[in-house]
Amino acid sequence: MDQVSTQYVARTQFNTFLMTIFGCSALLLAAICVYGLMAYTVQPRTQEIGIRIALGARHGQLRNMIVLQGMQLALLGAGIGIASAFGLTRLLAGFLYGVRMHDAMTFMTVPVALCLVALLAVWIPSRRASRIDAVKALRCD
Repeated sequence: MDQVSTQYVARTQFNTFLMTIFGCSALLLAAICVYGLMAYTVQPRTQEIGIRIALGARHGQLRNMIVLQGMQLALLGAGIGIASAFGLTRLLAGFLYGVRMHDAMTFMTVPVALCLVALLAVWIPSRRASRIDAVKALRCD
């Protein structure tokens, strides 16, 4: 009997370990994609940002504008993810060991962690965009 219970717990722990690795990989890929998307969306707006700087916009205002636009998308995605997770809790409860179907800690920490990663991924392109030289930005095609 001990051998059967040990095998069951070992399999469950292995599944939990695999889910952790896949979850961390998904978090890393999400961060890279959000960074790439924000860097791509800031690039064509170089002239707009140059005009804003030439008209007197402060670097903090530009940074905040870009961060707010990126975080709106991240928060929308987190909301859709939470709604989807609530809908799929029965399926997820079968895979996760020791997690209840409506575990408040899980449903709070995962979206917060993803939003923090998105904030970091949005902050880097916004800093780069706010440092654009207005003269160079206006000369670029």
